[in-house]
Amino acid sequence: MQNILITGANRGIGYGLTKQYLESGDLVFATCRNPAKAETLQALKMVYPEQLIVVPLDVGCDQSVAEALTAVSTHTTHLDILINNAGINFAQTFNQFVAADMLQTFNVNTVGTMRVTTTFVDLLRHGEQPKLINMTSQLGSLTKRLEGWGHYGYNSSKAAINMLTRYLAFDLAEAGITTISMHPGWVKTDMGGEGAQTAVSTSVAGIINVVRQLTHEDSGKFFTYLGEEHPW
Repeated sequence: MQNILITGANRGIGYGLTKQYLESGDLVFATCRNPAKAETLQALKMVYPEQLIVVPLDVGCDQSVAEALTAVSTHTTHLDILINNAGINFAQTFNQFVAADMLQTFNVNTVGTMRVTTTFVDLLRHGEQPKLINMTSQLGSLTKRLEGWGHYGYNSSKAAINMLTRYLAFDLAEAGITTISMHPGWVKTDMGGEGAQTAVSTSVAGIINVVRQLTHEDSGKFFTYLGEEHPW
């Protein structure tokens, strides 16, 4: 049984990961901003009362992340997998640019990834073959910039997460932590929107399979949910 912490676990990919890991018999710390309103997680808690621990966590708030660490630490002394999945997106084109929206996007997506990682890293250090998974996107790839996707804040925040992955892979190597970026595909979620081609269950099954097969030699790489290396 693995101990796994997932941010943004109340819907979409985060919820899908939570569900499939629970089905595999793992212990999951599913975090979200407001668990009381997370009806899907509460329903899942009824099915897995011993395996699922729902923890309030707002990745955009220092105090909230610190309080989440305290809550998780009452249940375990280690994490085997930490998945930084929480994120937001404002559909900003060049002509729609709003500085406050872009700052909020970076605070949640990029700084939030570092908040959670630096706060929970000591638990991860004590895990068995520990893995840090940063959920990013092909939209954050400089090599494969897509025409017409003017999501300035979101895309830039994901590119920044990719840089974090490269640095974290180096800094956490001595602790034996394998760190990667993950492109989950264009997934049929609220954020994915209309036109998305990949079912949540398909994406999640692929992500879990990739994570399962990771070795420390993979640290610092950017993978797709299909197990292919993605260009930076």
